[in-house]
Amino acid sequence: MTTPAPAALRQAQDAALVLEDGTIYRGSAYGATGRALGEAVFATGMTGYQETLSDPSYAGQIVVQTAPHIGNTGVNAEDAESRRAWPAGYVVRAASRVVSNWRAEGSLEAQLAEDGIVGIAGIDTRAVTRRLRDAGAMRAGVFSGDALESDEAMLAAVRESPEMTGRSLAELVSTPEAYRLPAIGESIGTLAVLDLGVKASTLKYLQQQGFDLVVLPQDATLEQVLEHEPIAAFYSNGPGDPAASDDQVSLLQGLLREDLPFFGICFGNQLLGRALGFGTYKLPFGHRGINQPVLDTATGRVEITSQNHGFAVDAPLREQLESPAGFGRVEVSHFSLNDEVVEGLRALDIPAFSVQYHPEAAAGPNDAHHLFGRFRELVLAHRAGARPTGADTATDDVRAAAASHDSDSDSDQKDA
Repeated sequence: MTTPAPAALRQAQDAALVLEDGTIYRGSAYGATGRALGEAVFATGMTGYQETLSDPSYAGQIVVQTAPHIGNTGVNAEDAESRRAWPAGYVVRAASRVVSNWRAEGSLEAQLAEDGIVGIAGIDTRAVTRRLRDAGAMRAGVFSGDALESDEAMLAAVRESPEMTGRSLAELVSTPEAYRLPAIGESIGTLAVLDLGVKASTLKYLQQQGFDLVVLPQDATLEQVLEHEPIAAFYSNGPGDPAASDDQVSLLQGLLREDLPFFGICFGNQLLGRALGFGTYKLPFGHRGINQPVLDTATGRVEITSQNHGFAVDAPLREQLESPAGFGRVEVSHFSLNDEVVEGLRALDIPAFSVQYHPEAAAGPNDAHHLFGRFRELVLAHRAGARPTGADTATDDVRAAAASHDSDSDSDQKDA
């Protein structure tokens, strides 16, 4: 099936978006030219395209922006979340012809070309989004310039490309070597951060909580982590299928057995789920954007969150569970109000919790920023021995800490 480009762009038929189901959308080249293959997904954020592009979690994906007008504020070094743009391809409706923002240091199109991101502009992204919502995320390709071939050849290339299920992508985005970042303010100790595709804002907010960071490659061993004598561990966001990350799951189980407090976000949430003994599964089209509503079961509060995930933890809601891997009691701490997908886990007998979304909120709402403070309090309480292992008061302690930080957050917002 072929859909026409908007009338104003029909003269520029020099790029094509080809979906696995045979649907073809034609538009104009945007950014680098060539061929890009990946999983087509849609992101619903109305702002923050630079943060989306520089989020390593999008590696291997062709990102369709549902917001129609992209590129008007340009790009700048300060807002970048990593060293480059990561999506396999990029799809926009109306690419801005001018950059108009006092913070801009360049154009988005030039940045895409520099990073080798093959894009397409001038297609009906609303139609693409509806297609993906109906049929689910699927393999796709963006073709432009010399890579433009017959429809049959382009479709064959898409269908021969690897599926996201079963792919391990952390090695593409992780740091090649360990490095350190000092705490901002008074230090409370060293935090071991496993870089599965970490964002710069996440590291900054952890530093602000008093952690000296040692950021480690995704293939770090338990011995390599422990030689830094960390007081806690953190798993970042990242791309790929959590079912293909057995080494990181084994490492996390070792860290939990060492009685290290743990916090995981996004991919780290899925890996905590696996480490506790639960399964994961692929969502039809995932959650991507900065407007995803989540319920915190400890406080009853609804938080609007920033998300990018196509996989989820398979665990029942509204009940305490016994960890199949022997780590005591576990409960789902957060779930999506759109589809009741698991959005967070809390271990009740060991000091560990995780959320599926991005509390650093770059770009996005700040509702979940308090989780960094909650992690600090968990680490300090564990160090002081104030949280009894296996006690029925464990949940109450967590709820009290959550309520305290939520109250502080409310006060901060009122003061602002």
